[in-house]
Amino acid sequence: MFEDRADVAEADEDGGGGDAMTQDERWLMRYREVFSFIEANHRNPSKYVGPERELVNWTKQQRKLMNAGELKEPRLGMFKELLELSERCKHKNQYG
Repeated sequence: MFEDRADVAEADEDGGGGDAMTQDERWLMRYREVFSFIEANHRNPSKYVGPERELVNWTKQQRKLMNAGELKEPRLGMFKELLELSERCKHKNQYG
């Protein structure tokens, strides 16, 4: 029993704890995920494809926050860059 607790304590010290990520780290991780998806596939995520739907929903939520004026300044600049990239890859023909 005590050995299990020691393992958990070691994981927490190493940064391996489950909830150790801050909101900023989670936001940045999702931002990078969406950005790299668009760069790699030269298209926006699809709301019809299961794994891509999370990226679409995150982007929609950030856009709502931006329009409401609730998106923090460092995030706002980064999200505008993402929207520019998204706009450039908006109309990708699946056969072309």
